[in-house]
Amino acid sequence: MRLILPVLALAAGLSLTACQPEAGEFDPPVRAQTGSSSETTSAPATNTAQVEVATGARMDTGPLPDFFDCVRESGGMLIASHRGGPAPGYPENAIETLQYGLDQGILVHEIDVAESRDGVLFLMHDRTLGRTTTGGGYVADTDWDTIERLNLVDDEGSITAFTAPKLSEVLLWAKRSGAIVELDKKETTSFRNIISHVRAAEAEQNVILITYNDDQAREVARLAPGLMMTAGVDSRSHQETLEAAGVNFDQVIAWMGISNPNPRAFEAVGRRGVETAFGTLGRPGERLDDQYWADGDPSEYQTLADGGLTMLATDAPYRVAEALTADEIAYDSCLKR
Repeated sequence: MRLILPVLALAAGLSLTACQPEAGEFDPPVRAQTGSSSETTSAPATNTAQVEVATGARMDTGPLPDFFDCVRESGGMLIASHRGGPAPGYPENAIETLQYGLDQGILVHEIDVAESRDGVLFLMHDRTLGRTTTGGGYVADTDWDTIERLNLVDDEGSITAFTAPKLSEVLLWAKRSGAIVELDKKETTSFRNIISHVRAAEAEQNVILITYNDDQAREVARLAPGLMMTAGVDSRSHQETLEAAGVNFDQVIAWMGISNPNPRAFEAVGRRGVETAFGTLGRPGERLDDQYWADGDPSEYQTLADGGLTMLATDAPYRVAEALTADEIAYDSCLKR
């Protein structure tokens, strides 16, 4: 992939609470090894041969439903980083990791939203803090004052200098950079609380809400009819049932699962004017990402794009972006310059 993505350089007066530096200019995180060694390793550098960062500018998708319509009609395919696209030195669900991914040409980021005991919404996947931070205990039993002091741990178990960001900080980052965030609601919070934060940030054109069943899709449609969502849709009759319940499919991306991709289904849904999303993510060793790369020939990803898939959620966003041009087609055709 050869791609130029302009990203916004935040002015000093508009810096986020967590003090994120300008796009592409983060100090390397301190990566103390989890053992007794005090050795530190810097984070991976941005691949400047792949992406050129133009400060002072931002990506502009325009209205989000129109942007996704354009991607579908252009034959492009967006790559969505699962849990924000963690990499060595860049832990999952960190705002610095989102910026790193954006610098690498990843526009869409799936992230997880939890809520602390005292009502602060922040990024965290697990019910407990032990796997991804230097702390422990249940999220629901921990106040934000404790959580914000913890360091995030990357997938290799190394401690970084980064901390869990508030949802409000991430929404501000997305709005100012032009990135798109898919928000996966965890059990400690509610759609109502998440939507309240999205509206407060005026980030509606940067957000997709993830729903897992018809009840959730109906709830999101009722609470925020103008927000985009992903929703499981397995047939035309299923779509019609949801539409009758108030779900506007101009705002829906049809979620097609994480196994047994069906290009005929992608095409059938696309003919109804609805975008599709599919995931190659999952448990290591079982996920399609691992299967597709096992033989060194990841042509299966191109097959998904050729089959009409609009958005791919993956645990290997950087490798997929390097291997494909489908995301470049989407950007060249649909991003406003």
